[in-house]
Amino acid sequence: MTPTRALTVGFDLDMTLIDSRPGIRACYLALAERTGTYIDADLAVTRLGPPLVDELVNWFPAQEVAAMADLYRQMYPSIAVAATPAMAGAREAIEAVRAAGGRTMVVTAKYEPNAKLHLAHLGIAPDVVVGDLWAEQKAEALREYDASVYVGDHVGDVRGARTAGALSVAVATGPCDGEQLRAAGADVVLEDLSAFPVWLAGYREAPRA
Repeated sequence: MTPTRALTVGFDLDMTLIDSRPGIRACYLALAERTGTYIDADLAVTRLGPPLVDELVNWFPAQEVAAMADLYRQMYPSIAVAATPAMAGAREAIEAVRAAGGRTMVVTAKYEPNAKLHLAHLGIAPDVVVGDLWAEQKAEALREYDASVYVGDHVGDVRGARTAGALSVAVATGPCDGEQLRAAGADVVLEDLSAFPVWLAGYREAPRA
């Protein structure tokens, strides 16, 4: 008999496990004040998902973006972490995987040390955290840990899951709506993570259904 594949579920961070909009907005406003450069923080938080530098290039000359990203990351822990709540159902989703005997991992484009600060602050403890990976790059970590499911809110997360050969479970809690997520190839679209434990139970009973 072929041994059953161990259950490993990956999760995105921003707008999947955490509502990072308040903290990121505050950090962009602080960066704008510090540098004297206008940043439309309200606009920026409507398009979370891609790497930080992809947003900063809209506000700073290309040659300054790397230095501004470093400054933002230095400021971030004291400004953004405490202001960021967990998304509805986030803790329960992690616990559902654990209750099923599985492993959990977070794979995010966020700077890894700051991702870990968020999770520690909220008392969410995945088995593995991998940062600084976006879209198809996420497949590197998902393959390394043999994740069979990846949960995210962005079409980039769908692409990462599909590149890794993992089932793409999308939550419509970020900048991409259900229609966009399905069009990108999501296998499953949930309203939010509150629906994940019930979905997982059904998936485990009939993973190929």
